[in-house]
Amino acid sequence: MSDKKKKNLTPTQQEYQKFASAREIKRPVLKNCIKAFLVGGSICMFGQLIQTFYYTFFDFTEKTAGDPTVATLIFISVLLTGFGVYDTFGQFAGAGSAVPVTGFANSVASAAIEHRSEGYVLGVGGNMFKLAGSVIVFGTVAAFVIALIRTLLTQLGGL
Repeated sequence: MSDKKKKNLTPTQQEYQKFASAREIKRPVLKNCIKAFLVGGSICMFGQLIQTFYYTFFDFTEKTAGDPTVATLIFISVLLTGFGVYDTFGQFAGAGSAVPVTGFANSVASAAIEHRSEGYVLGVGGNMFKLAGSVIVFGTVAAFVIALIRTLLTQLGGL
């Protein structure tokens, strides 16, 4: 809590803040970072293995194998979410399980599963993108801004 906010607290509130701070659970930041790095890296390595599989055994190039690789990772993530495995996995892995495509698929599938009792249209359809909607909006806005900057730099002769 900032010092300015602490000054506005009553003595009882300040005493409670000290009491709560003393009993707050210390988070193992380094351990969590290592787990996130290893799990996220493993997911990415698994994705690379899938991509290598597609261009080795099927008629894909290294560039065109990306689309079926992403689709496969999304399918596996949604399947594991449906069976309740991905959530348990996410509890262990923390941020490592939020590797963009698998974490996004998990958030959409989890919302759909959670609201299925409300019906397909109002439950699943209406709530599926509540969490993921912000990711879509900010991703689209960021892509637009970056494309605009790149276009301006190209027009100015920078690229």
